[in-house]
Amino acid sequence: MKRLAVVILSVSLLGLSQASLAAGCIKGAVVGGMAGHVAGHHAIAGAVAGCAIGHHLAAKAKEDAQHAHG
Repeated sequence: MKRLAVVILSVSLLGLSQASLAAGCIKGAVVGGMAGHVAGHHAIAGAVAGCAIGHHLAAKAKEDAQHAHG
């Protein structure tokens, strides 16, 4: 559990320093880290995958919003 907290804190701090580049990454990393921890103590792999998926979904939502307005 301590390791998961360190991973979440690290990803959060990294995301705060690069907020425009990390859209969706923080939420995805937190959820992925928790899911990975529960599913066999793979919190780091879950956080990395969650970050990638969260960023992809945020970029897709931003693109969809731009097409809806333009």
